[in-house]
Amino acid sequence: MRIMLQNVTIAVVIVTLLVLLFVLQQQRTSSASLPYSIVTTFKGNPSEARAFAWTTDNPEAASIVQLVSGSEPASWNTEAIITFQGQTTLLEINNKKLGTHKAEATGLLPGTTYTYRVGSGESNSWSTPAQFTTAAQADTRSFTFLNLTDSQGTTKPDFKLWGNTLNKAFELYPNARFVIHNGDLTENADDSNGWRYLLEQAMPWSASIPFMPVVGNNDVWKEAGAAPLTSRFNLPANGANGVAGSYSFDYGTVHVAVLNTEDDIDAQTKWLDADLAATKQPWLIVAFHRPLYGGSTYKKIKDWGEIIDRNKVDLVLQGHNHEYSRSYPLRDGKVIGSANKPVKAHAGTIYVVTNTSGPKFNEKKEDQFYHAVHFQNGEQMFAAITVAGETLTYTAYTSDGSQMDTFSVQH
Repeated sequence: MRIMLQNVTIAVVIVTLLVLLFVLQQQRTSSASLPYSIVTTFKGNPSEARAFAWTTDNPEAASIVQLVSGSEPASWNTEAIITFQGQTTLLEINNKKLGTHKAEATGLLPGTTYTYRVGSGESNSWSTPAQFTTAAQADTRSFTFLNLTDSQGTTKPDFKLWGNTLNKAFELYPNARFVIHNGDLTENADDSNGWRYLLEQAMPWSASIPFMPVVGNNDVWKEAGAAPLTSRFNLPANGANGVAGSYSFDYGTVHVAVLNTEDDIDAQTKWLDADLAATKQPWLIVAFHRPLYGGSTYKKIKDWGEIIDRNKVDLVLQGHNHEYSRSYPLRDGKVIGSANKPVKAHAGTIYVVTNTSGPKFNEKKEDQFYHAVHFQNGEQMFAAITVAGETLTYTAYTSDGSQMDTFSVQH
């Protein structure tokens, strides 16, 4: 009898341990499936669609977004819930395996606020609900968007600087419709912690306001190209064939073409010419990382300048130089306007570099013939670009809200 009781006791202990191991494994799997680094972007008509991307530590977790019109429901099991299935992709860098997730919500109503969550579909895998609002038809002729660049850091304190700059931008412009980041989001593209710190600081905004990135030289990893960036953002798939991080999108009366200075320049040259020629939007903006006219010039992209001239682009947003630079209105490589008067009737294109939103600053380079404003103040900066009917106004600020520069373009 004693032996039998001992055997029963051992069996109970074994079963208990197996149950505990199973529970722990389930908890680990559940924890690994929790979404983080949630970003929303434009991909399609901003009045009718919204795209999402997020990361998990589980490369096999499903990718699902659920949303409901209005505020968060008492239950996510009602008929009012709309569910969209996305795709999961393995991102493996330096022996670290991550799940990168993308999904898109379509068929939405203009000018409507939605509450959404992302996850694998398992009950304990959902993100904290967030909200976004689709573009309203009446809203799109007068709006503001934000421009920052080179958040480029490695540590949490580094990215706190970027977060503080972004927070000040939204404090001054709480209704900004989207953000364009001009590249070098992190210092090391293969450092998953850097990406997580970056997006943790952006999350209060990027889960609701579209965050449209430009590929910078530090966002490229030698073994995977721009994948460390493009896997974390659900971007339009309308760019140059085979060039990750090239794309375009419209918001209201503005057309934005985004280029990748680190990849096939010739393919993007042809694409840019066709893309700008095809749009019917009255305002044309081009964004890329290494500047054509900044603190220095990147000669490999000189053909882009010819296309920008031919299509009478209004504004070019740049990064890379870690200093503030604003050109005179330029056409065919020549100054054709004033530093302090509005550019009128597509007379020239203005090129800007909005210093840096991160910890790194370069010494101010020598002034060039094209520099209307050029300085190094050693402070993180951002710009607000407001389009109101026939006028575009660009205003640059430091991260404490001090205005440093402004100009306007009129059609």
